Parts: sequence; structure tokens; C-alpha cells
Amino acid sequence: MKSYLCPCALFLLGLAAPARAQTGLLPDQLAGWHASGPASTVKPSDLGPNWDRWEEGQQILAESGVVKIQGRAYKKGADELGLRLYEFKDPTSAYEFYTFAVVPGMQPLGVGEQSAIRQDDARLVVGNFVVQAGLSEHLSPAALEDVMQALKAHADPTPLPVIRNYLPTEGRIFGSEKYAEGPEAFREAAKFLDRPEIAGLTNEVGFDRDDAEAMFAQYRTPKGEAVLLLVDYPTPQLAEQHLHHIETALSPAAKQAGTTVERKASLLCVVLKPSSQAFAESLRNGVRYQTAVTWNEPTHKLTDPPWLVIVGRIIILTLLFMGLAVAVGAAFGGVRVLLKILFPGKIFDRPGQMDVLQLGLSGKRINSRDFY
Repeated sequence: MKSYLCPCALFLLGLAAPARAQTGLLPDQLAGWHASGPASTVKPSDLGPNWDRWEEGQQILAESGVVKIQGRAYKKGADELGLRLYEFKDPTSAYEFYTFAVVPGMQPLGVGEQSAIRQDDARLVVGNFVVQAGLSEHLSPAALEDVMQALKAHADPTPLPVIRNYLPTEGRIFGSEKYAEGPEAFREAAKFLDRPEIAGLTNEVGFDRDDAEAMFAQYRTPKGEAVLLLVDYPTPQLAEQHLHHIETALSPAAKQAGTTVERKASLLCVVLKPSSQAFAESLRNGVRYQTAVTWNEPTHKLTDPPWLVIVGRIIILTLLFMGLAVAVGAAFGGVRVLLKILFPGKIFDRPGQMDVLQLGLSGKRINSRDFY
């Protein structure tokens, strides 16, 4: 696999780009190397003549939302070193471009959280920054450690996408990990890993509508070979919906080759063209994904007394109410009787002041005393 950036081109392009002083993101010194001039702005269009897969890289940069690109040249005696710094809107976007830039054949560098190196260049991600360096034979990893430390003060501390931690480790080919938060990176990753049958399913995956994020990785062990695709969604309901979309859209040839889709809560596991179904099952079982249910509603302790106490209180209150009703009824009746004895015909039972409606169906006069 060719290098994305020729080391010499990195240095020369850093000198040839329009010289505009930056605010010190790239350090003046690093492990004995001294900057030969100020940092300069590099346009994405300036990368074309020296960048393999330049058109794809342009699309990934646009999708990831690159803020600016800086280049700076360094010297140490007769040796020269070129650094290029890509600044993105957030660590997620930076990680998408970093995985695009890392290729199989590179080795872990051990600088920072994510870094890779080979004979002529290195790449590392620091927060929302991605650094590409053209290496000389005299350059030690300590120089890139200084770069990382200098950038940490300016980097976004937000963690990198957690989906990368779900990938099984056994048999994973370093440099095959490809992260995608949009359709361009998804298509490029599928083509790069020689799985074009999945490249056209960006609509079914649902990047634009449902905030999906995907992670590819290639695996090779004595037991088999396959490419694993993980797609994470905000909710299990969305994952179930897109599971049916992807299964329906898969071509008969892909299904014949053994491509399968399974869901684990809000995560879809797609094994692309496995060498055997047993190996595909072992990959799915190796996915390090666990779900946890949390309950955030307010809780309270049960404070009600025992039911025997409740029944006893109901009986007592009922007896008290009945006693009060009898007392009030007796008092009202007693007062009425007493007033009738003391003031007969003056307060109660006053026939002369009573009007009675009658239908006149008979000639009998109505006597109001008949009511008593």
C-alpha cells in the first residue's frame, strides 16, 4: 500500500503553502528539532498532486468538517522534517479521518491514545487534531511525544467514539479499523476492505436520519477470515428497524457468501463474507458490548401501616361517625319537641301560614293538620 503523503512532499508542501502565521499549535521545538519557519496554512486542494486516493480524501475531509490544515518544517542539523496538522470540529470527526489515513502494514506507535507508524511516516490523533509526519531515519518517537504534549493544551478532551472498544481484539489486523459517521467514510471503508456489496447501503444504515455510527475491522486467524461491521444506534427500536432494511437490501450474492446481520440491543453486528459460519459466530460472540438498564425515576419507601391497623381505624372512625350522627339527630329532635311544648303553634305546625297546592280533583277541603 502506498503512503498517503510522500515524506519529501510533506516538507516541500509545508514550505510552498501560503505562509500565514498560526497561533502556536505546532511547537517551535520538539526533541532537538527546531522550526525553520512559522506554521503555514495548507488548502485541501494543495494535497492533490502528492496524495494517493486524493478524491476520496477530499470527500472525507469535507464530511468530517476539517477546520484548517497547518504545515510546518523542522530542521536538526542537515536533517529536515515536515509536519502536517489537521484540525477538526470534534474528536469524533478527527477519528474518522485518522482511521482513513491509517492503512494495514503500519504498526502501533504507542504515542497517545491512537497512533501508527511505518518506515517513512507516522499518524496520531490528539483530541480533535490529527498529525501526519514525514519521518527521517534520525527521528525518534520522543519527537512525536512532544508534539502530542504540545497539542493537548489546545485539544478537545471529549473521548473518542466508544464503538471502537466493541471490536474483538483477537485476529484483528491493525490498520483495518475504519470508523464512519457519514456515508462517504462508510463507502470508502467498504471499498478499501474489498466489501463493495455493503458500500451502497448508506441509506439503509441511516446516517443522516438516525445518528448512526459504524466501525469496520478485518480479521484473520488460523480459523478463518472475515470483515466485521458494527453499526450503533441511539435506541434498540432504531436498530431493529434498520436491521430489516439492511437484510432486505443485501444482494442474494452477499447472502450466498455468508453475510449475516444480528442485533444486540442498539448495536447491529454484520459479518461480511466470512470464510465459515463458525468463524462468523465466533466474531459475533467476541464483540465486547453489554447493555445496562438504568431507572432514573424518583423512588419512595412504603410507609403505609399494616392492613390490620388500617381496618381497625376504619371501624373506629365509622363508629364515631355513627355516634355523631345519632347525637346530632337526637339534639335536633329534642329541640323541636321542646319548642313545640313551650310555643305551641308559634314556631312549628302553623296551619294558617301554610299553602298547599291541590289539583281540585275532589271537593274535599285539604286540612294542613293532616300532614302531622
